[in-house]
Amino acid sequence: MAADLGQGKDGRDRLGPMIQRDIDVVVFGATSITGRHVAAYLAQRASERPELHWAVAARDGSKAERVLAEEGVKPPETIVADVGNPSSLAAMASRAIVVLNLVGPYTLYGEPVIEACVDAGSHYADLTGEIPFVRRMNTAFDARARAGGIKIVQVCGFEALPPDLGVALAAEAAAEAGEQLLEVDLETRIVLQPTLPRPSDVLSGGTLQSIAAVAGDPEVACILDPGCLVADPGAAQAVRLRSPIRVRPRRRDSTVIAPMSPAAFINPAVIHRSAALRAEEHGEPFTPFAYSEGLAIGGSTASLPVRYAVAGTLSGIQGVMGLLAHATRPDVGRAVSRFVARTLPTSGYGPARDRLERWRWEMSIQARTATSRELRVEISADGHPGYLTTPRMLGEVGLLLSEAGSTPDRFGCLTPSTALGTSSAGRFARAGLRFSLPSAATPLHRTFHDSP
Repeated sequence: MAADLGQGKDGRDRLGPMIQRDIDVVVFGATSITGRHVAAYLAQRASERPELHWAVAARDGSKAERVLAEEGVKPPETIVADVGNPSSLAAMASRAIVVLNLVGPYTLYGEPVIEACVDAGSHYADLTGEIPFVRRMNTAFDARARAGGIKIVQVCGFEALPPDLGVALAAEAAAEAGEQLLEVDLETRIVLQPTLPRPSDVLSGGTLQSIAAVAGDPEVACILDPGCLVADPGAAQAVRLRSPIRVRPRRRDSTVIAPMSPAAFINPAVIHRSAALRAEEHGEPFTPFAYSEGLAIGGSTASLPVRYAVAGTLSGIQGVMGLLAHATRPDVGRAVSRFVARTLPTSGYGPARDRLERWRWEMSIQARTATSRELRVEISADGHPGYLTTPRMLGEVGLLLSEAGSTPDRFGCLTPSTALGTSSAGRFARAGLRFSLPSAATPLHRTFHDSP
């Protein structure tokens, strides 16, 4: 039987007056490359948990069942829902505790789904990296979601769940020592990948179409602003001054640090919003920390010029994106967006199925407090970061949000770490994502394991 969330500890009804839902998690957009892997993950988890009720939803139910059959997945139920049909979205949301939205670009298609969830009292999560869209959704729905005991959780994939939850673990360790974070540096490394990488290994058609949508967004300059998701204007300005986004390559010992891939304009805004929300909850003044991140490219001394060339190329591409975002007039941006959307591959283009498992990647977070206390968080993961680990972690997000008592009683438009809480870290081991705090300087030195 699906869980009844009832009332939170603050006395507010999470889903209205004790409404019973017959579906725990619904995957909307199950025919996409990522959506089909979310469905496969939930099918595998349901084989271990007979009480789990899940479903898929798509505009074309027959196509969804056919596509999922190719993955060896038979969903318990297929719901027909279309972003252009509000009544179908309302019907879908009214049955589910949680809606996982895989229908992008979110700038074009996301808001009706969020509105349906807020109206129905359902929790919502997605994989958007479209930060201007996230800001608009925060403005439009945060107050209503807070009042209704609803969690709207965006940017729940490789961007930005692992870094956001990892930084939150470091902040918690600092708080246990009575301190705050002053500086945070995150490095990502690809430990293992298929030989002779292909373009489709890096960016899918859905991601490329999201980039096109952001290019045409009237608030595209928001991507350059690390404080754009911090609601208080003074606090947002403090973030800009303390922690500007930089994309130039740098070096640490023999390692070359390139800008984060696929974009350096996503994680910072989410991580700073998390810090601001934590300060608000604890009734403390928000003091931003300096945050930097990058893709670490290691190798021999002889390969240093080549590695710098790769990092420089990535920096140049992202630098041009930043310049266009800053300088382009809205009408020009829309024209560029339309051209790019017609030119780039669409949904269905992406990494081959047989290449997804052959990836290993890591994140290392080095944090420092005002007293120079050093804190470290290590993250390791199996599978392609964007197209296998990401759908698995989103599936686990859906399960966590559907279970009464598994996440903190925080509501509104939240970040992954504030919606899920640091105690959820061990659950992601099921999704191939592992967190640990090996730093001997903190009482939290341990590896987080999945709970039964």
